[in-house]
Amino acid sequence: MEWFSTLSLALGSAWTSGINLYATVAMLGLLQKFGLAKLPGGLDTLDNWWIIGVAAGLYVIEFFADKFPYVDSVWDVVHTFIRVPAGAVVAYAATNQLDSSIVVPATLIGGGLAFASHGTKAAARIGANLSPEPVSNWVLSIVEDVIAFAGVLLAVFVPVAIAGVLILFALFFIWFSPKAYRALRRMFRAVGAFFRGEGFKDAAVR
Repeated sequence: MEWFSTLSLALGSAWTSGINLYATVAMLGLLQKFGLAKLPGGLDTLDNWWIIGVAAGLYVIEFFADKFPYVDSVWDVVHTFIRVPAGAVVAYAATNQLDSSIVVPATLIGGGLAFASHGTKAAARIGANLSPEPVSNWVLSIVEDVIAFAGVLLAVFVPVAIAGVLILFALFFIWFSPKAYRALRRMFRAVGAFFRGEGFKDAAVR
């Protein structure tokens, strides 16, 4: 069942990459560095202190960027083009020593999971930014970080549990995807208006 553990870790890490890529990379690297886990495939390269340090530094920047309304949505727009391909790369790196019949689907599904989790996160954020309650940004940010860290731990140590989480998330996303699409469209429109000097909230509600 080693292939199942590797696949679960690959897809679980791809999923958490869509939520918080830098927390995922730093956590995996630290687990490997301190001998708490033996990462499969090419993921063992993450134990490099330079990689861990860069990921941790970017995580700190994201930690604060995530706390400010509108700044978090701009950050999410930029990271649409980072988290999604990174999720696919993580899935590929974890499975690249398995049979190609597993590697290719895992890479595609990993990218899809990263897109789905990123889209869900971004949709929740645009909803929070339109809310009059500013505390919701802080709550969402902390919850997202907890999910990312817990997801990595489950992916590494409890593959059956992360597989169950991914199945439940996939079912949820099938129902939520139309809402996520509309929210992402509003987010891109609002961020474009923001950079043009127009009102972020007015563009987001249109």
